[in-house]
Amino acid sequence: MQIDILSLFPDMFSALQESMIGKAQAKSLLKIEVTDFRDFAANKHHSVDDTPYGGGAGMLLQVQPIAAALADVTTKHGPAERTIILDPAGRRFDHQYAVELAQAQHLVFICGHYEGFDQRVYDLATDTVSLGDYVLTGGELPAMVMIDALARQIPGVLGSQESAATDSFAQGLLEYPQYTRPADYRGQKVPEVLMNGNHQLIRDWRLKAAVWRTLQQRPDLLAQLDDPQIAAIIRELNRRDDLSSFNDL
Repeated sequence: MQIDILSLFPDMFSALQESMIGKAQAKSLLKIEVTDFRDFAANKHHSVDDTPYGGGAGMLLQVQPIAAALADVTTKHGPAERTIILDPAGRRFDHQYAVELAQAQHLVFICGHYEGFDQRVYDLATDTVSLGDYVLTGGELPAMVMIDALARQIPGVLGSQESAATDSFAQGLLEYPQYTRPADYRGQKVPEVLMNGNHQLIRDWRLKAAVWRTLQQRPDLLAQLDDPQIAAIIRELNRRDDLSSFNDL
């Protein structure tokens, strides 16, 4: 997958050379290039922003440098399937959207700054996306979050693709709890079922634990599911009044 990022602060993306994303690039599973669209400003001062027509606070990013930078990456790497503007007013980013983006061969992220974009910049994009109902100083951090999330869905990026399949939200539930040594830490014990070697019982416990965790922390997710097995587990859990930890499941 080719990912192009248009940004005024290319050095911020050095973090993408680390950890799993860095290894994915080393294995050529992913190629990330950052273009400073200031380099494409047509004026002699290389300014990319200006005051808004009609007045108002702040400065707006001009359409010309961004359009020229986008044309340049299109020439080098071909048209992108999705060109994404990071904007608080966009659609909410979620797991399913990350899976959808991971199917593309070429993505472009346009990172804003200052007060926002000239409205004509939005005509260059296919998608406008937000991480949530809050405002950041620029689109660089949201772009990195999205790239990290979608890269996990590309085969070969994780050590085991099962890791992505069992992530929280992958099946509509929060992920089940996991434990490692020691089996007893200051009286906090690992559930016995995880150490008995019975893989069917472990699978059953993990599903029940995932449902219980979701019921406790994100019950809104359960309202979106239509699964008879999960519905039966919810009924069982709601009948019980003796649940205080995952060991009681």
